[in-house]
Amino acid sequence: APLSRRDFFRVAAGLSAATGLAPAMRKVALEPFVRPPEEAMPGEALWYASTCRQCPAGCGIVVRVINGRARKIEGNPAHPLNRGKLCARGQAGLQVLYNPDRLQNAVRQTGGRGSREFQPIPWREAVDELAAKIGEQDDRARLAFLAGILPDHLLVLTNLFLTALGSPPPVLFDLHSALEGREPATRMSARWFGVSQLPTYDIARTEVIFSFGANLLETWMSPVSQSVDFGIMRRGQTGGRGFIAQFESRLSSTGASADEWIPIRPGSEGLIALAIGRVIVEEDLGNVGSHREFAHLYRDVSVDEIAQETGLPVSELRRLARIFAGADRSVAIPGGTLAGLSNGDQAMDAVMALNVVMRRLGREGGVFLGRDVPAEGIGRPGNLSGFSELRDLVTRMRAGEVDVLFIHSTNPIYDLPAWIGFREALEAVPLVVSFGSLVDETSVYADLILPDHTYLESWGYQLVPTGADRPIVSASQPTVQPLYDTRATADVLLALTSALGGEVSEALPWSDEVRFLEETSTAFFDSSISVYEARTTARLWSRWRQFGGWWSEKDIRTEPEAKGLPSEALTVQPAEFAGPAETYPYTLLVYPSVTLSDGRGASQPLLQEAPDPMTTARWDTWIEINRETAAQLGITDNMLVRVSSTQGQIEVPAVIHPGIRPDVVAIPLGQGHEDLGRFAMQRGAQAMKLIAPGAASQNDRLLWASTRVLIQPLLEEKVLARLESLEGEGRETIR
Repeated sequence: APLSRRDFFRVAAGLSAATGLAPAMRKVALEPFVRPPEEAMPGEALWYASTCRQCPAGCGIVVRVINGRARKIEGNPAHPLNRGKLCARGQAGLQVLYNPDRLQNAVRQTGGRGSREFQPIPWREAVDELAAKIGEQDDRARLAFLAGILPDHLLVLTNLFLTALGSPPPVLFDLHSALEGREPATRMSARWFGVSQLPTYDIARTEVIFSFGANLLETWMSPVSQSVDFGIMRRGQTGGRGFIAQFESRLSSTGASADEWIPIRPGSEGLIALAIGRVIVEEDLGNVGSHREFAHLYRDVSVDEIAQETGLPVSELRRLARIFAGADRSVAIPGGTLAGLSNGDQAMDAVMALNVVMRRLGREGGVFLGRDVPAEGIGRPGNLSGFSELRDLVTRMRAGEVDVLFIHSTNPIYDLPAWIGFREALEAVPLVVSFGSLVDETSVYADLILPDHTYLESWGYQLVPTGADRPIVSASQPTVQPLYDTRATADVLLALTSALGGEVSEALPWSDEVRFLEETSTAFFDSSISVYEARTTARLWSRWRQFGGWWSEKDIRTEPEAKGLPSEALTVQPAEFAGPAETYPYTLLVYPSVTLSDGRGASQPLLQEAPDPMTTARWDTWIEINRETAAQLGITDNMLVRVSSTQGQIEVPAVIHPGIRPDVVAIPLGQGHEDLGRFAMQRGAQAMKLIAPGAASQNDRLLWASTRVLIQPLLEEKVLARLESLEGEGRETIR
């Protein structure tokens, strides 16, 4: 007989109690964006506010749900970060929820690591096994947690859990964020402003932007917010159309939208910034007063020598300096490409110095810092670990100093070059536990996989780290009931603390994830700056879900102060590249795909089908080669070429691209998966395999933009699937 709604929840509660994870299934009413479910008619669309997790930006979304099924994702029009807009990756989020290759329950790998022989395991048994393993450890420092960009509520709980155990804090590594340069940008802020926080650039109200490798309109930091602000700038909100100069070696969508694309030599960004600054100070350009106090920064800078080294004439450098200094509102942005160079920190300092010289700190159209959320217990956006911390973890694993390793939302075997040795180090860890919802290249070497909910089934919150003009907490709520027998990682940790008891249980007293969030949200009760009014904590919790989080009613930004102004002259050392130039004549630029990101989007066919905006290619990996270089090597479109570095080689078809320097080749990331589901597997190549280590003195950084390669035509053809053609490999997967 059919079950009534009341009987269904009674049965569900009984089943959840039998698993030992009853809190994970506690019934919580879902609050839609427009109206409560009780007012909905069958077939009527309901909209639920939540947060996109396709990248670290933290955009607000609303999800259309009909008869309990999520049907469409749009930007949340009330959210002050993305203001109702959403990128292609955000639109594709339904394919994360409905991916046919998702794990449907907890599993144990019974055939040995890498066997892909999985056997379902009851959740209670999995938790009991983990609790017993942790409980028998005399040295809790032998437990490690490796993660990517965690939801901030989960990061808070994870830190509490590890601290209570006496274990080291989590190591946070995320390839997408590394390509954005988040960790180096945070260190730059610490040097200049004394605050370890990502800077925010007021793009909407500026007149002139000098972007040094910042791909504002594709994948860098907060691309949706930046695209909206770019549109405002272009509409002449400041009295003119706005001007942007893009300094990069490969034409991106940002470069194509710029007034000037300046194809610079890789590694010369900092030198060009120094030359521009020297001209501004020397000629006393601009209307901001004397530059005398900054003269010492450029004491050792020779514009003539920089012109010779970079290939930009002195006249061009002086023209650029006058454009930048001649605007009342100008801003220089150090982008992610700089982070992958051996002189990246120096280059970032040289670019930020332009803003300091032109007094652009805390001014309209200039540089700001975000304001901390005025609430206790919320925490701050989690800063990524340095690459050296990741290397230290690998060293500990290889030395047998890690007995239990948790892995969440990161795929290091796929993301990292082989020379780091993560796969070999993993073999020395007795117990590896993954929380991935898909079997990827790393979780296939796990002993247990305890799949987390997808973000459309999850609770949580994320602090917006950059791109906004006010403090924002983006909230997540389930837009649908979980499709499968998965569990929130937060609830797994809370179940572990309950099983371990003692001080660990006392440090995390919440019965489940939702209780923690309810209590945490009360920190905003009676806030004088809130966008909504809530006179009771129950009303606050309701508003929290209906609005999709909490944020200030008005813009509140911090004006940074140049507390760390260098007392010595700025210098930028020549960039170093791995591989002798006579053997490997071309500099390799790997870049995150606008659709697939660093590879996390490859499991979603909608993103595989979406064409690259600059080449129109899709469903594969390719190498972009300048037409002059291609002619010299006898390479034509779709010809297979072998790309070799000191670390290995891959074979990919060529795309003859006019928007790239002759001495540079570019390969998008995202493909080359051995796992991650049917839409991602055995497609294209992973260019990170080519990335070489830097010098011994630079092993604290992943120098992903500092490798030289050799290009060899193979005289074979592999037709790429293009927007303008139905031919090419890949599309047969969805036919």
